[in-house]
Amino acid sequence: MTVRIVTDSASDIPQRLTVEAGITVVPLTVRFGDETFVSGVDMDADAFWSKLRSSTEPPATAAPSAGDFQTAYEKLVAEGATGIVSLHLSSKLSATYQSAAVAAKEISAVPVEVVDTLAVSASTGLLALEAAERAKAGASAEEIAAEVKGKLENVHLFGTIDTLEYLRRGGRIGGAQALLGTMLKVKPVISLDDGVVEPVGRVRTRAKALEHMAGLVREYKGRIGRLIVLSGDAPDTDKLVELLADVTPVAPGDVWTLGAIVGAHAGPGVVGVAFVTRPDGA
Repeated sequence: MTVRIVTDSASDIPQRLTVEAGITVVPLTVRFGDETFVSGVDMDADAFWSKLRSSTEPPATAAPSAGDFQTAYEKLVAEGATGIVSLHLSSKLSATYQSAAVAAKEISAVPVEVVDTLAVSASTGLLALEAAERAKAGASAEEIAAEVKGKLENVHLFGTIDTLEYLRRGGRIGGAQALLGTMLKVKPVISLDDGVVEPVGRVRTRAKALEHMAGLVREYKGRIGRLIVLSGDAPDTDKLVELLADVTPVAPGDVWTLGAIVGAHAGPGVVGVAFVTRPDGA
């Protein structure tokens, strides 16, 4: 049995890992004024951050079409896939999941399981990597999708950003809206709760924001599986890695660069962590 895993470019999985795991990535697009780029194809993460720093046009993003997903699914079927599990960023932040769900209905040759992870970036990426491992072990599409859905409450994402302006402008601000009036005085720490952005802390300095994030992670010590540190053109990423050393070591390969899709809504300087906990602490 050959089950294939699909995700989108908002999962921020480094390309070397998608190749190793055999994961298909359907890209979103990012637009600066009249210029449109396919995330991860026309523009990699480093190029995005350079463009964001220099552009006078604010970025905007767009989900893949149902046709994009149908093309990807049909290609996998032609290559011999006996099932497909398609894992995507929160439906409350993007229309990507809806496009994938529409496309799945057009595929009759094999089962296509589409999962709304209610997550984003490495939170979705970690689930996709785990799903790929289960596929290689011989699990069916239905089994993998059920296992992923069973883990959604154990997925965590925390971050700190320099400004809420990008989230506000893109309409993804969620419960962090309450912080807008105080942004000149505090550094926000945010999380993703049930698929939407929520504030989990307000501190006076960037250093305190990193310490607060590390403290939030520390609450799960002993239950953390793989932890990813995410950096969006942030100069203090290494400092966060240091603060996490007593909780869980972070391998160099587990520091991922935030790509264009999340970066367009978080803005420069964003840094964060993503991990999945083990319910039993084993």
